[in-house]
Amino acid sequence: MAKITGGCLCGAVRYESDGTPLMSLRCHCRDCQYLSGGEPADALVVPAASLKRIKGEERVYWTEANSGTPVFRSFCEVCGTPLYAGNSAHTDAIAIKLGSLDEPALYPPTGHIWTSSAQLWHYIDPAQVAFERNPPD
Repeated sequence: MAKITGGCLCGAVRYESDGTPLMSLRCHCRDCQYLSGGEPADALVVPAASLKRIKGEERVYWTEANSGTPVFRSFCEVCGTPLYAGNSAHTDAIAIKLGSLDEPALYPPTGHIWTSSAQLWHYIDPAQVAFERNPPD
């Protein structure tokens, strides 16, 4: 499999993953809406151990999900580009923000999570899998 590569807008942070993608999805939770400016956040989920930073260093911001689970979001401290996110309940996976990928078109979202928080203008493709909250483990 080809490496998945990406980074931030200003080029200060670069990363790569040689892991097989687990899923590509759109998250409609309110936290993602805040971070995206109102839209859902698109993410490619890969095994956490496969993600390697190859240039620079990201900042990490921790919050608590509605479930009480600690959640982190990484971003470039120079330009603010969202890079990846994860949580302490699923340390084996990490969600790379599709907008930070070098080739985001290769990984279109195939499902939706947290549709219970979606705004009326968020399009949820009825042909794709959708969960009101997180998918079951």
